[in-house]
Amino acid sequence: MNLELARSRLAQAGVTFAPGLTASEVERAEQAYALVFPPDLRELLMFALPVSSGWPDWRITDDPRIRAQLRAPYEGICFDIEHDVFWPLDWGPKPKTLPEAFAVAKEKVEAAPTLIPIRGHRYLPSRPSIAGNPVFSVHQTDIIHYGADLWNYLENEFHGAFETPEYQLTQLLRHIDFWSALAS
Repeated sequence: MNLELARSRLAQAGVTFAPGLTASEVERAEQAYALVFPPDLRELLMFALPVSSGWPDWRITDDPRIRAQLRAPYEGICFDIEHDVFWPLDWGPKPKTLPEAFAVAKEKVEAAPTLIPIRGHRYLPSRPSIAGNPVFSVHQTDIIHYGADLWNYLENEFHGAFETPEYQLTQLLRHIDFWSALAS
């Protein structure tokens, strides 16, 4: 990823930056939030930390907003189980009570790669821990691919500054356990 170009284009789009995270700050954030940044996200965050509205400030290691963003995918699934009769067939028969259904959903989400908030309800999966994971837009169980990778996500989200079409997936999507099935 061309980090200088990304920062320049994002700045054109109104994103403000703080200095990039140090290696020790990355490690503290990963420990505090029980996640591992994939290499491409780690590289961006260490180059320049986006701190505009909606972007998590990973320097804050006990931020209730980040914790809420990390919980949001599970809570959205539970909301749709309760209100929209969401229940994937491959989860087996739906339990008779909501607490039992929520427990199954929690087990599924906890076994899946952690979704790391990038901005708002856009997430990058933590696994596999290699560059090039797709970015998901997650609102309850309305889950779509919003970028084939982190760069393509930035192009899609900030298409005016990147001078790219409004939305396009630029390559084949890597399959991500659990989340890709929900996005299909």
